[in-house]
Amino acid sequence: MSQSSLDDDELFGEAAAEMREDVETHLAKARDALPEGKAVWDVEADNTLGVLNGLKSALAADEVDTHLRDAKKWYTIGERADAFEDASDLQAEIEEIESVLDDLQAVSEHVAELTGTIPELRSKLDDLHADDDE
Repeated sequence: MSQSSLDDDELFGEAAAEMREDVETHLAKARDALPEGKAVWDVEADNTLGVLNGLKSALAADEVDTHLRDAKKWYTIGERADAFEDASDLQAEIEEIESVLDDLQAVSEHVAELTGTIPELRSKLDDLHADDDE
């Protein structure tokens, strides 16, 4: 084997290790950016709208999405280059975080819908009861 081939193999091995490290780093950052369970369970507010707004803030996952996207990007490149000896652990963690992120986004959409409709409902109820008082 020529020196050039050996150097290329070593460089490829180093690049593969760095790529795996990048995936692992972004997955760790995505996991760290996920809200704690307590953050979406315990809220303090004076009314329903306050609870919904607090929950909406707790569900924010933009940073998770960014890191997950970067992890998936480097994972895909590594997989296509056949750079990983065994990447099943990376794939499993990507899928796990992706599943939680999907749930966060779905719940966030429901909360946003409620946040928009609760004040309208309150207004209608107040109007109906005001008519009864007359």
